[in-house]
Amino acid sequence: MSRRPYLREVSRTAWFFKRPRYLRYMAREVTCIFIGIYTVILLVGVYRLSQGRAEYEAFLMALQRPASVVFHVAALAFALYNSFTWFNVAPKALPIQVGEEFLPDSVVAGGHYVVWVALSLFILFWAGVL
Repeated sequence: MSRRPYLREVSRTAWFFKRPRYLRYMAREVTCIFIGIYTVILLVGVYRLSQGRAEYEAFLMALQRPASVVFHVAALAFALYNSFTWFNVAPKALPIQVGEEFLPDSVVAGGHYVVWVALSLFILFWAGVL
């Protein structure tokens, strides 16, 4: 009997390329970086707003640069990907039991989507966009 246990070699940087499930997991985790950067941009905007009109207008002008527009489109895409993946995982994290049966995954995930759309429409209506 060997005294040394078998240790499997695991790459520290490319382990998630071996299975599509791992790749989707890592893609969802990377989206958080863009969402975090976008949050910092929003906080800078609030700070510039508190400094006065000239500083806030300079901030708005900076947001109109092509690189900023590309970043915002990418951040939106990543935020949508993150939201869709978390809503699809919700039935596993939140199984709802009715009597002896569990609600189907599509009902739980669908409920999340319905609330998301309803809240988005409410916010757009409240902001005067709709």
